[in-house]
Amino acid sequence: MRPSVLAGIDGSEYAATAADWAAREATLRGIPLRLLHVSPRLRGDVPGPARDRLRQLGAQLVQRTVDDLVGRYPGLESTAEQADGAPADALVRSAAHCTGLVVVGTRGAGGFKDLLVGSVALRTAAAAGCPVVLVPPRIGTFANGSATRGTGLVVLGFDAHRPVGEAADFAFSAAATRGARLRVVQAWNLPAESVSPRTLVVTEEDRATWEDQEDLELSDALRPWQEKHPRVPVTTDLMLLHPAEALLNASHGADLLVVGRRSDPDSAEGRLGPVTHAVLHHARCPVAVIPHDG
Repeated sequence: MRPSVLAGIDGSEYAATAADWAAREATLRGIPLRLLHVSPRLRGDVPGPARDRLRQLGAQLVQRTVDDLVGRYPGLESTAEQADGAPADALVRSAAHCTGLVVVGTRGAGGFKDLLVGSVALRTAAAAGCPVVLVPPRIGTFANGSATRGTGLVVLGFDAHRPVGEAADFAFSAAATRGARLRVVQAWNLPAESVSPRTLVVTEEDRATWEDQEDLELSDALRPWQEKHPRVPVTTDLMLLHPAEALLNASHGADLLVVGRRSDPDSAEGRLGPVTHAVLHHARCPVAVIPHDG
């Protein structure tokens, strides 16, 4: 199956921003863009002509979006698709036929004013079997609506003690495709025994020793990907912070933040861990959520 980028649209500015990001990503990768509009379920006994009119309006919306994006991204191969039912369900179903990634706005036309991340975005990120990128509103745009030039920084959340190869593969490839720098962030804690009630003091020498050990393990864990992508400039940051706080601090101004999401084979919804959930609600850059087997 040929890889593609799938983006959901609903006529909102949030979805338009996400579709533009998806078009740029598809152009960078040299793969097709698929735009999906989902006609909502109508309650009660709605006449057939009314349902047909809704689908017609949806078809016009998605085709206008295709025409606009193709005009702004010459050479982009894009197709328009429609589906019926719940938007999250339709996106997850379509994602099963998408070997690239799915792109959605952090929220859509529904919800309330101060809502940060909507239910469709959260469920898609939690349940899709391929990488999902959530694009926040108001990322930099030119007057014509296309994305501004990126900052050249990709951030990867990583744990050398439990390395997630899928997330590292995605982040290194994203940096290579963009010609960007990669910043690998690992949050760490002092050993439990060092902060127990019986410990009187943690010396700077002790802390430096523990940090050096963490740094060595991080370097060793990253070596396979650095050897695979020798042209990607990589910096590593060890932060004595909560993982979500460390990632949010590091991702200010980044083009993309990459985090993992453990797939739960016993749950159709998958599982968003607390760190990923917090990052999705507070990040101000696009966030790629990468499923893995844990």
